[in-house]
Amino acid sequence: MPRTTSRRFLRPAALIGAAVLAASVTACGSSGTPSAATPTSASASADAAAGVLTVRDPWVKAADKGMTAAFGTLVNDGDTDVTITKAATEVSPMELHEMTMKDGKMVMRAKESGIVIKARSSTTLEPGGDHLMLMNLAEPVEAGDELSFTLTFADGRTQTFTAVAKPFTGAQESYAPGHGDSPMPETSMSPAS
Repeated sequence: MPRTTSRRFLRPAALIGAAVLAASVTACGSSGTPSAATPTSASASADAAAGVLTVRDPWVKAADKGMTAAFGTLVNDGDTDVTITKAATEVSPMELHEMTMKDGKMVMRAKESGIVIKARSSTTLEPGGDHLMLMNLAEPVEAGDELSFTLTFADGRTQTFTAVAKPFTGAQESYAPGHGDSPMPETSMSPAS
C-alpha cells in the first residue's frame, strides 16, 4: 500500500534559532545524481548572529537498514575557515567520513581532522567523497523522509539543518566485514554496475 504521508524525524526545538530556507533540489539526471522527480527539500543556515554555514541541497540516501550517508554543499561566507568536528541525528550514530586511496583501492574512513570549509568558499559532501555517515540505522530511512542533523564546529558552535531522503543507486557501496564493530574499519567502494 503506498504511503500517503511522509514520516518526520524533526524535533521542533532543535530548529529554534536556525532560519529555514526553502531550496529546490537540483538534479541533472545523471546516474550519480538523485532523480529530478524527487521532492524539494528544505535547507537551513545558521541565523545571522551565528553566521556559521549555509547548507545547500541537503539529501540522505534512502536505506532500509545498516548504514547510509548525508550529502549537500556547505557554504562558508565568513572570513575564517570553519571545521565540522561532529554530526548527529536521532536515527543513527554518525561519523564524518572521507574517501581515499590505499593500496591502489578507494577506501572509506573516518575523517579524524574534521571537515574544513575554507573562508569564502564551499565544500561539497557527495558519494565517493567527504560525507556524513549514518552508522547504524534504528529504523528505515525511506524516500521522502526528512531528517534533522546537528553539526558541531571546532569552536563549539552548533547548527541544525534538514535533509530529505532520496533513492540513489550510484557508488554501490560495499562495506568490509565488521564495519561499525570497531572505531573505523575501512570500507571499499565498487563502481556502479
